[in-house]
Amino acid sequence: MSGQPFDTTKVKMQTFPTAYRGFIHCFVSTFKQEGLRGFYKGTTPALIANISENAVLFLSYGVCQDVVRSLCKVDKGANLSDIQKASAGSLASIFSAMAICPTELVKCRLQAMHEMEKSGKVAGGQRSTVWTVVKTVLKTNGPLGFYQGLTSTIVREIPGYFCFFGAYELCRTKFAQYMGTDKDNIGMLPLMFSGGFGGACLWLVVYPIDCVKSRIQVHSLTGKQAGFMKSFLGVIRTEGFAALYSGLTPTMIRTFPANGALFLAYEFSRKFMMDTVGSS
Repeated sequence: MSGQPFDTTKVKMQTFPTAYRGFIHCFVSTFKQEGLRGFYKGTTPALIANISENAVLFLSYGVCQDVVRSLCKVDKGANLSDIQKASAGSLASIFSAMAICPTELVKCRLQAMHEMEKSGKVAGGQRSTVWTVVKTVLKTNGPLGFYQGLTSTIVREIPGYFCFFGAYELCRTKFAQYMGTDKDNIGMLPLMFSGGFGGACLWLVVYPIDCVKSRIQVHSLTGKQAGFMKSFLGVIRTEGFAALYSGLTPTMIRTFPANGALFLAYEFSRKFMMDTVGSS
């Protein structure tokens, strides 16, 4: 809920970079034209996306750690290195991409609907809800229409989550060495910082890919879009490389509290469940 206004601003700036001078201009313009509700368009699919993505991601992360142990011929249950954990996270992201793509498509379209109407790309004056977007996708493209932008999502997730889990584990290792303890006992603030640092590394690496994904998913509302590579090269050729980083500021503002809270909840709930299972 706290991060959604920043995510909405990010998507608007990614899909219509020339419409706004920067983050503050986009933020203020959205508030003036659409009110506070404008920042929360797409909140329902965003919540579903976050829950489904993280459920699949962390389930797969555990399974993929066993796969990495098997490939590296390490005993089951043995501790993995930070690089090996990053590889497991990267592998797990393929499965989470399948879960997140449909809900991200609905979310991005809702977030950028005002700009689509304003630019004349879609008819104005229509009430846009989650259900109307879902019906439009099913009517025009069928069930597979929800997977427009899947290639971009997978291309984003694989290197992104390698950096995400790698930076998170590396940061925790450094805190543990500095504090003279193990990684599970570094405390709440270092744990949250490690999660935020992982999120920042993810977005700095994959942001241009995410920008292309958002454009494909939003502009596909007007008809079939070019694939990932054609779209990527098209943006560079017509708008320059800087356009691919439009909306990075709100993303970086959002990433520390959002990912810090994510890993805090993950580690504490995992510890609670392990203690509960262990004591039963």
